[in-house]
Amino acid sequence: MRDEIPLAQPPPEPRPDKLWRWRVNPLRRPLDVLQAWIGVIVAASVLAAAPAAMTLAGHAVNRSLRTAADEQAHSRHRATAEVLHDVPQHPEPGSDEADHARYPADVRYTDASGRTRTARTDVPPGLPAGGTVQVWVDGKGAVTDPPMSAGEIRGLTTGWIAAAGAAVTVTGITVYAAAGYALERRNLADWEREWAETAPRWTRST
Repeated sequence: MRDEIPLAQPPPEPRPDKLWRWRVNPLRRPLDVLQAWIGVIVAASVLAAAPAAMTLAGHAVNRSLRTAADEQAHSRHRATAEVLHDVPQHPEPGSDEADHARYPADVRYTDASGRTRTARTDVPPGLPAGGTVQVWVDGKGAVTDPPMSAGEIRGLTTGWIAAAGAAVTVTGITVYAAAGYALERRNLADWEREWAETAPRWTRST
């Protein structure tokens, strides 16, 4: 029984001080120093790559959206459409909500080729049958959305810029977490190996 190797005790828990890996102490291992340097490198890489990625994404998306908006402006045109049935009144006429509310309605209009067409689109509330509304028509004569505005382009561009920065940050966190997990497993394996070498001598000494 005296020759049996006792089970290895778990290694000491890391200190709550986040800078403990940089301080010389008997519990610090070479892999702890390596993990600290990996953290520094990952943080520096994120700080350098995030602004670059955000700038590149912003320029690329903005250029693409402006090109799309120009194509839409050239291929779409406004047309006067006649409402075919009464549109319900808003429950609160004259309110800010009523000014922005839109209800679906059937309308009749003439496309660029002179053909009379009907479609269903959103119109302001309270329009009577026979009333008119402006609609956007694409190159095929179908009712469509208006070309993207400068505000929409700015909003979409800002969203992609934020997404690029977040993607770089998440990538950095994932890399550091994966490296920390691998180093922790290596630390545990080294602890087991060193215990296997030390335990027999410790057992004989007792």
